[in-house]
Amino acid sequence: MSSSSSASAVPPEDDVCSVCHDRFRIPCQANCSHWFCGECIIRVWHHGPAVQACKCPICRRLINLLVPAPLSDQEDDPQLHRILGEIQHYNCIFGGAPRSLTQRLQDLPFFIRRLFRELMDPQRTLPLVFRARMMMMVALSAIYVLSPVDILPESVLGLFGFVDDLLILLIVFLHLAAVYRSLLLYRHGRQ
Repeated sequence: MSSSSSASAVPPEDDVCSVCHDRFRIPCQANCSHWFCGECIIRVWHHGPAVQACKCPICRRLINLLVPAPLSDQEDDPQLHRILGEIQHYNCIFGGAPRSLTQRLQDLPFFIRRLFRELMDPQRTLPLVFRARMMMMVALSAIYVLSPVDILPESVLGLFGFVDDLLILLIVFLHLAAVYRSLLLYRHGRQ
């Protein structure tokens, strides 16, 4: 079965799709970090109401983003293009839907892991504007957290004074995840 222990660019070699119980064909990672065959997860979606995002067959979370793994072979396969088109359609329908704060918090580890993996991977390149904006946000939030000037000073309020620091970090990470998510949707929309 598919494991949610890490958000990697490719599924684990010894893993199988939890829908068809076979090796992955056109592997896709859902926002809950589970892997499925692209065709299988689209079939799960078609089996339910078409106006509602499908739930992950493993953890039952709503899937509002499917990220296909990079494929090097089968570039001219018409079935590949059809499945990737359906995945793009799925992401267009459910990728931009308003999500609750709890859904955003649940998706946060997935997007942050993928973002930092892309930052550290010399093979992948994020747009310069996004990279600069992200570095500036992280630097400014670090300066705020480490500076003695606070909205709620730690010296006066003790541990309660760290609430504003945690809030700033949470807002920065939520924003980074949202921008990275929109970048993923944009990239897969152009393919």
